[in-house]
Amino acid sequence: MTSTVPASLTRSAEAAALQAVFLDMDGTLVDTEGFWWDAEVEVFADLGHRLDEAWRDVVVGGPMTRSAGYLIEATGADISLAELTVLLNDKFEERIGRGVPMMPGAARLLSELAAHNVPTALVSASHRRIIDRILYSLGPQHFALSVAGDEVPRTKPHPDPYLLAAQGLGAEPARCAVVEDTATGVASAEAAGCRVVAVPSVSPIQPAVGRVVVQSLEEVDVVFLRTLISAKQ
Repeated sequence: MTSTVPASLTRSAEAAALQAVFLDMDGTLVDTEGFWWDAEVEVFADLGHRLDEAWRDVVVGGPMTRSAGYLIEATGADISLAELTVLLNDKFEERIGRGVPMMPGAARLLSELAAHNVPTALVSASHRRIIDRILYSLGPQHFALSVAGDEVPRTKPHPDPYLLAAQGLGAEPARCAVVEDTATGVASAEAAGCRVVAVPSVSPIQPAVGRVVVQSLEEVDVVFLRTLISAKQ
């Protein structure tokens, strides 16, 4: 059948279309940001150090190397970055083994993205061993691919993880919507050229050009994400 829609309008609609959705993991899909802090507090207590609650905002959402390095420097703990990374991952994995609570709206959003055949990737600063454990709870069938923090030369806040995800799905970053919960993740997605939905978990995030801030994933659906991309035109 011959289309009656002008070719120029068809091309414009295709250019404005949502090509992929990238989702952060900790604090965005699963309520685990507190797990990381609890693991850090426990590990440093074992090392004879007490963490200041004020440091929580500094380390949240960051790559393991940055967070662990900061805490070593802040406490003066006699441990190497490599040794501490192993201890933190072990402690966190122990905690998620008891169950991983999903954020409100996460299960519905994942199901909706799948029902609309929207290519979706999980993009996290967590290491592969942690991502693979949590994927069992999220349902690996919901993701076309996943990117771990220890699989890129530079993880968040650098753009590398989101650029790799876009490349893996054959999508233009500007046609991809990202859902993040921390300033570090938002910076990474924006540096990659993606449109961002921020759902703050621990620290506030301010609205900005190319960024929408919502209170919960309950406010996010496929129509919302498509509108986010088309509104950029």
